[in-house]
Amino acid sequence: MARPAVLITGAAKRIGAVLARAFSAHGWHVVIHAGHSPDLARILASTLTSAEVVEADLVDLDAARAMIADIAGRTEDWRLLINSAAVFRPDTAAAIDPVIFAEAMRVNAEAPTVLSQAFLAQARSKGGKRIIQFLDQKLINTNPDFFSYTMAKHAFAATVRMLAMAQADPSARIYGLAPGAMLPSFDQVASGHETSGRMNLLHRLTDPAELADAALFLADGWLASGETLFVDSGQHLLSQPRDVLYLARQ
Repeated sequence: MARPAVLITGAAKRIGAVLARAFSAHGWHVVIHAGHSPDLARILASTLTSAEVVEADLVDLDAARAMIADIAGRTEDWRLLINSAAVFRPDTAAAIDPVIFAEAMRVNAEAPTVLSQAFLAQARSKGGKRIIQFLDQKLINTNPDFFSYTMAKHAFAATVRMLAMAQADPSARIYGLAPGAMLPSFDQVASGHETSGRMNLLHRLTDPAELADAALFLADGWLASGETLFVDSGQHLLSQPRDVLYLARQ
């Protein structure tokens, strides 16, 4: 039996790689998108049962559209797109850094929306189309750190419900998946994450495998389209004045 296909953006490493392994283990053909780490992507693909690597710089929207067209043209059962690629660069509420802002809005909001629209228009699926948009618990537990990143995630989050409402096909599902602190981020070392990763209601480290489990659940389309799941051990229910990366250093 042919495997259904999933494209995971930014899947060469970190959370994306965790997702790739999980979907492969559950019988999916995994299309690993790499923007800047193609060698890591190929190494990962070689360890999976059924996988391939595609490359595109998401800053280049034409390249992003071409990637979707290529996959759609040669894939008979492309059921799922997971937009997990993102940039996470520091800036503050004092003043927008134009370069950081432009990249964050392009990679974290505009490009994944363009990918989603192209997937919905072009992909052929034997079991309904699904999209999972990676968001962030910062949507609710907002703080002014990583200012442009957070602005872009808020903009991207708005598209989940809008795209869901726009679909005439009832089998199409668009979901949001909002993680909390799961891996060391930016310039953080493992010992710092050991502290910051527990800054949630349960005081526990949230395993990235839990995020993969949530994505596999959403891939079946049991929830109403337009919903968002938070996988963060309750971090979004707190009110934290700064990113936990910095709170852990105080």
